[in-house]
Amino acid sequence: MLLGDLLDEFFQRPYVAAKVAEGKLPETWRAVVGDRAAGLTSELRLERHILYVRIQSSVLRSELFYQRDALRDALNRASGIRLINAVIIR
Repeated sequence: MLLGDLLDEFFQRPYVAAKVAEGKLPETWRAVVGDRAAGLTSELRLERHILYVRIQSSVLRSELFYQRDALRDALNRASGIRLINAVIIR
């Protein structure tokens, strides 16, 4: 077995894949919501599959609040795994 195959197998393990996706969450967030919204995001924290997001703009916060389920689905799709069960916008 080649080293590349071993690494692929290692990164496909659920725990490892989740940790990698969690580490990439800021980039994934930016890709999903765009640069402007990501720039107004002051906190992005994942705890027990719940994503806590703090938004500095009240207008954007209100807009994202109504899109929580779509955000969750888009973030999970972009991550390649089911990483987030709920999104809390503050």
